[in-house]
Amino acid sequence: MEKRKNQKLLEEEIVKSVKDDLFVRQQARKNLEAVWRLNMNFVAGNQYLGIGSNNQIVEYDKQYFWQEREVYNHIAGLIEVRHSKLSSVKPVMTVIPASADAGDMATARVCNQICNGLWHKMRLSSLITRATSWSEVCGTAFYKIVWDNSIGEKIELDNESVHIGDVNISVIPPFEIYPDSLSREDVADCDSIIHARAYKLSDIKDMYGVDVDGEKLDIFGLEYSSMFKPTYTGVTNEEAYALVIEKYEKPSKAYPNGRLIIVSGNHLCFDGELPFINGENGKRGFPFVRQVSLPVAGSFYGGSIVERAIPVQRAYNALKNRKNEFLNRLSMGVVMVEDGAVDIDNLESDGLYPGKVLVYRQGANIPTFMAPTKLPIDFDSEESRLQNEFSVISGVSDLVRQSQLSLSNLSGTALQILLEQDNTRISVSSDSIKQAICEIAKHTLRLYKQFVKLPRLMKLVGEKGTVDALYFNGKDISTDDVIIESQSEISISKAQQRSMVFELINSGLLQDENGKISENTRLQLVEMLGLGVCDASADVKTAHIRYAQKENLEFSNGNFNIEVQEIDEHDLHIKEHTAFLLGTEGEKLKQNGNYEKVLAHIKEHKRFKSMEASADLTNLQM
Repeated sequence: MEKRKNQKLLEEEIVKSVKDDLFVRQQARKNLEAVWRLNMNFVAGNQYLGIGSNNQIVEYDKQYFWQEREVYNHIAGLIEVRHSKLSSVKPVMTVIPASADAGDMATARVCNQICNGLWHKMRLSSLITRATSWSEVCGTAFYKIVWDNSIGEKIELDNESVHIGDVNISVIPPFEIYPDSLSREDVADCDSIIHARAYKLSDIKDMYGVDVDGEKLDIFGLEYSSMFKPTYTGVTNEEAYALVIEKYEKPSKAYPNGRLIIVSGNHLCFDGELPFINGENGKRGFPFVRQVSLPVAGSFYGGSIVERAIPVQRAYNALKNRKNEFLNRLSMGVVMVEDGAVDIDNLESDGLYPGKVLVYRQGANIPTFMAPTKLPIDFDSEESRLQNEFSVISGVSDLVRQSQLSLSNLSGTALQILLEQDNTRISVSSDSIKQAICEIAKHTLRLYKQFVKLPRLMKLVGEKGTVDALYFNGKDISTDDVIIESQSEISISKAQQRSMVFELINSGLLQDENGKISENTRLQLVEMLGLGVCDASADVKTAHIRYAQKENLEFSNGNFNIEVQEIDEHDLHIKEHTAFLLGTEGEKLKQNGNYEKVLAHIKEHKRFKSMEASADLTNLQM
């Protein structure tokens, strides 16, 4: 009984320490959250707001009742242009083999296929779009990469259908992530990270088996204006939800495998080591990847273009509204009336509409319009200057619409240089997206290596719709060194890509030793030109190579009952199996006495090849 009591006191102490730690981190980040909320309001069109002394979002009142307060939202347009350009960032990932050994080369090809299959399998393109929306407005977004046993293909196990599990990637807004220090510059630099998110009470019960009381949650940890309440998945201010706090601590002397503490309400839901081996060199780490719009030196959170554009947007709104008020005075006029000459109330309510009968006091001066003045040219010049400043600040512009140069006098090369310079200005943001994609691929490979113990078949659909099947297990992932090819997707258009294809064809670089282009290369060229998706299975040579590699995988898993078929391309099979035996896998087979079994398979291919050669010779003699 005493032991149970002490255990309960210890759990209560852990719960309290985690909640206190979260509160401290919330207070340290108040001013940043206020900036994020203001950015979101300006993008949404609520632009007569500011940040008060207590980090509250406050609304500016009119100085006079007649003042116009229209919003001319240029910030939303700038974000849309940047977002559309950044959405084209779909880099090609390449996995570097651990060595030049044939086995390592083969596993690198498997890893490479897994990485490039993420675009369809994990809907990575959609996730990047969502994350970029957050990073462009708030400056930072996060990806959470975990292994989820509740997803994946279903199998029958002990007369029960269960999921085999798979990698789950989700986008996390910056409001939910709390580092141990705001001066950290990356996730890996943190000693601990807290992920705090609201869940339904029923979901908490399913995940952790505890009954938690509902909480009335403030999604940003602060009181905020009721005029704008952005919402996203897992966020609410209803009492049917409760906060789940996940505190991740990096490996240390006290906790060699790190520590994960999960708290909800007054319950300690989990306290143990970090569950995922997702760090370098087989270490455990945080399941988060950071993406920023503009890196800020000495800060965990990135900056946003919206912060820079807000002062310009305020000045633009004020200018346009004052300009419209001036034009209203010119069109409506300002009436000068002698005191007591007319019924002021009637004149104010009806004005001097056409056909109005104006009654004024006998002997008084007739009401007249104040002499109009011309619209100062300063209004137009300042408006043009502010529009240009939007482009300068945001790093994007429309050359055809805004450039002061005469495009008709520019050569194609000069125009292309201008376009490349314009796109280069957002290369910092695109580089952050590329790095995030690279880290996601590394996390995915490491999780597959950790959890995929039995061979599984993965259907991979390429960006252009090609379908392929990949048969692998965790042992086939011997490397997680993923790099991004240096091609800039932003600055290369579809037309330029097609032009490059024709130049390569004309240069002869794609031809083999016989001066011909292989069937596989031809099919890929047709797809690159955007002329439709070709059936990759039409290339019989590639199909035979893949089948031989699949047989090599079966040999690695101890299955040697593979029969040689008459339809096999024996030369290709012999080449692939020989390379397999010459690598590290061949050494392993020698040690366990299975080397001769693969040799027997190769001899069978040679026997079939000899029989076919004899049959061809007989047919020629006849």
